[in-house]
Amino acid sequence: MKLSSNNQIPQAIKELIATIHEKLGDRPRLAGMFEKCLLNTWNTTIKRKPDGTTFVITGDIPAMWLRDSAAQVRPYLILASKDETIADMIQGLIDRQFAYIQLDPYANAFNETAAGQGHQDDLTKMNPWIWERKYEIDSLCYPIQLSYLLWKNTGRTSQFNPNFVTGVRRILELWSREQNHESDSAYRFQRLNCPPTDTLIRDGRGSLTAFTGMTWSGFRPSDDACEYGYLIPANMFAVVALRYVEEIAHEVLGDIEMETAASRLRAQIDEGIREYGIVQHPEFGDVYVYEADGLGNVNLMDDANVPSLLSIPYLGYAEADDPVYLNTRRLILSRENPYYYEGSAAAGIGSPHTPERYIWHIALAIQGMTATSREEQKGLLDLLERTDAGTGFMHEGFHVDDPGQFTRPWFSWANMMFCEFLLMTCDISVKRS
Repeated sequence: MKLSSNNQIPQAIKELIATIHEKLGDRPRLAGMFEKCLLNTWNTTIKRKPDGTTFVITGDIPAMWLRDSAAQVRPYLILASKDETIADMIQGLIDRQFAYIQLDPYANAFNETAAGQGHQDDLTKMNPWIWERKYEIDSLCYPIQLSYLLWKNTGRTSQFNPNFVTGVRRILELWSREQNHESDSAYRFQRLNCPPTDTLIRDGRGSLTAFTGMTWSGFRPSDDACEYGYLIPANMFAVVALRYVEEIAHEVLGDIEMETAASRLRAQIDEGIREYGIVQHPEFGDVYVYEADGLGNVNLMDDANVPSLLSIPYLGYAEADDPVYLNTRRLILSRENPYYYEGSAAAGIGSPHTPERYIWHIALAIQGMTATSREEQKGLLDLLERTDAGTGFMHEGFHVDDPGQFTRPWFSWANMMFCEFLLMTCDISVKRS
């Protein structure tokens, strides 16, 4: 599906591509992959609307995910200060994201119009705008992050408009409500005749949880159901997003009420992470768990989708040299993580969302962007180049013994994560503060 064939390629994008070709003069194929991936997202997923908003499809599905769309345009932030067209496109996406959030803050993916496409038969509160209503914390974190990063990379504050303010208030209300999911939440989700990972148990409520201070999530960023309701990396991302809200409310909006509410909620969630999200492992020491329920059950694993435990420094929750993160990194990049796979062609983190022994290009890019050594970064960049199956694109998952076996031939989020990682190795990065 090609949404924007009439889009002109901005000069800033052309100049960035030329810069990468120059920097990678000895690696023309890698530079060519960067060009192909960067232009593919611009030419095939981005659609400017007459109302000034931007609709972004995820790739081979004609719907817009709040998470994916933010991640897909993130590398363009590097150019937004040089090109108003790019900055306007990103603000248009933010405006559409927050309009969608006001329609339903529990939904993760939306239609371009109220066409009733997608999973309309799910047993939850659907409407024709919604493609899917799997509630995921990160769906609300990403638009806040994108708004903040647009400000920090351009100085622009017009995205912090009434649409943004109303949307953020809805998010704060929802996250506070879902601290007490058992007693306060009306959210239910069931899908019939599907794999267990596509629906919630207990008549759509999910597994039992106790109060921890953290906020509950029905689904992971893979769109798979949480085994336990407190998804630790998603709560970490919420802590970061709430820190952004505090700064925006203080520095731009002058909204003391919003700043105070965000600060209070952030402290509660962070305390919950510290109390319930860390366990002592006999081999690796103190490590973060992937999920917890507040009742003593935890899930020691990591998933390829972001937010993940591997992505903690990328999210901005802790530094790459943080001792607990380093312990956790060693665990999840080992066979102790049931979704870490090693094969003859590659090794890395996969997901229960894809077949066994399939690892994800997104996870490899995140591993590279959170690595502290140039040697590890170079090895991962080489691996990404070798595992495109000759297509010039990144995929969702691929088999560790045969990269020619892959899922999703067209996946814009993975393409842009590759671009962001490659740019980082060329000392070109998105400003984060």
